[in-house]
Amino acid sequence: MSPPGRPKGEYLRAQPEGAPVPQVVLEARGVGKRFGAVVGAADITLRVAAGERVSLIGSNGAGKTTFVNLITGYLKPDAGQILLEGRDITALAPRAISRLGVARSFQIPQLCAELSVLDNMLVAFACHDPQLSFWRSARRADAVDRAAALLGRFGLAEHLQRRVAELPGGVRKLLDIAMALTAAPKLLLLDEPTSGVSADEKFPMMDTIMAVLGQETATTTLFVEHDMEIVSRHASRVVAFYAGRVIADDAPAAALASADVRRYVTGELLT
Repeated sequence: MSPPGRPKGEYLRAQPEGAPVPQVVLEARGVGKRFGAVVGAADITLRVAAGERVSLIGSNGAGKTTFVNLITGYLKPDAGQILLEGRDITALAPRAISRLGVARSFQIPQLCAELSVLDNMLVAFACHDPQLSFWRSARRADAVDRAAALLGRFGLAEHLQRRVAELPGGVRKLLDIAMALTAAPKLLLLDEPTSGVSADEKFPMMDTIMAVLGQETATTTLFVEHDMEIVSRHASRVVAFYAGRVIADDAPAAALASADVRRYVTGELLT
């Protein structure tokens, strides 16, 4: 069985006649990356418009996290370009890309386990403070108020003073995403936000995440996800990967119904 090729054309969300064309926040142009003989990304070309909720799907090793790492500068492509609002960010360091408005959460939350939930948030706010100084306290009243307000939106107010080491997995995930939002990003990348979370927790947790992001009208979101029910429920668009290639790029119902996605992603037998 030969692997699929690129889908024909490019998904563009239909707009009412006369409506303004959404601004393109992220654009990948022929992006490629190899790890020796392994193809991590092969000619990835796509555009993501402002306000979209795009789910990246695919089996383990398909290239989803590689693509996220290329966007954020943790990996550099061997070919192609990545643009943020029309600016080429391909060669920039992760810190420089973050300052331009790209934030991410990780499959394994990157938290300070011995600090409290509040202190983790204060550290995150301090990292994005243009007036950051050795002599300027991170525990300023305004920073504490902002941290508490954002935690409250994620339903984490009751955990404010708890050490991160004491928290269950779902709460850690929510904290990691709340910390990413301290940067007020234009583009938010979530790498498997529900992985390691129980079935009872993950649906309410994802509902909370998307409810908060729904209030962040300036934030465009890409999220890596393996649960197709969550994808169908929360994505406005699905980009499917296989062997480093994009094999589908469409609205959720159409993407999940495609023969390539059913064969290479969801594992359904085709008749």
